[in-house]
Amino acid sequence: MRLVLLGPPGAGKGTQAQVLREKLGIPHISTGDMFREAVLQGTPLGKEAQKYMESGQLVPDEVTIGIVRERLSQPDAVGFLLDGFPRTVPQAESLDEFLAASGRPLVAVLSIQVPGQVLVGRLTGRRVCSQCGANYHILNKPPHQAGKCDLCGGDLVQRADDTEETVLKRLEVYEQQTAALVGYYQQRGLVREVNGNQEPQKVLADIGLALGRDWG
Repeated sequence: MRLVLLGPPGAGKGTQAQVLREKLGIPHISTGDMFREAVLQGTPLGKEAQKYMESGQLVPDEVTIGIVRERLSQPDAVGFLLDGFPRTVPQAESLDEFLAASGRPLVAVLSIQVPGQVLVGRLTGRRVCSQCGANYHILNKPPHQAGKCDLCGGDLVQRADDTEETVLKRLEVYEQQTAALVGYYQQRGLVREVNGNQEPQKVLADIGLALGRDWG
């Protein structure tokens, strides 16, 4: 199964991807996680990516495409779930060329849809542990002790790209550049639309139906 997961920031792509990875037995390839790890390690790529991420901008195509192609060339990527890539039509075209050359065309593109006002609330309420990286939400998944991680006791912080100003910018960038991907993939008959404004288990069930799988 070779899939692309589309949706604006805060649509719940990461949550669904983790479950789909287990159910389908394919690697979850998240460019967002790759970039954040590079930032934490202080690599040249991380430093370059950080200035774009913190201002709500997209990391340049040449950097992103190179990382993804390298990952898709690894032995475990016969099937895969791409999360966070492609973000632009040129990236999608590059991906199509690469997959065609290796005889692995996409099977489907899952488009998770959530209203804008819901996305802002989801994103600005997110908190992450500064020590172990565990994720929380001040409304939907609060810690037992305010500001402290349940797992390790570390301080919970708001990521620079989750402030309201940056969130609004990220959503604007998505609409301007990434939303065009839906049309690109619709022309190829690959898009499966899923309502993301519901409980995660219902979203997962709808994804299963979209892929012809009945997960109960």
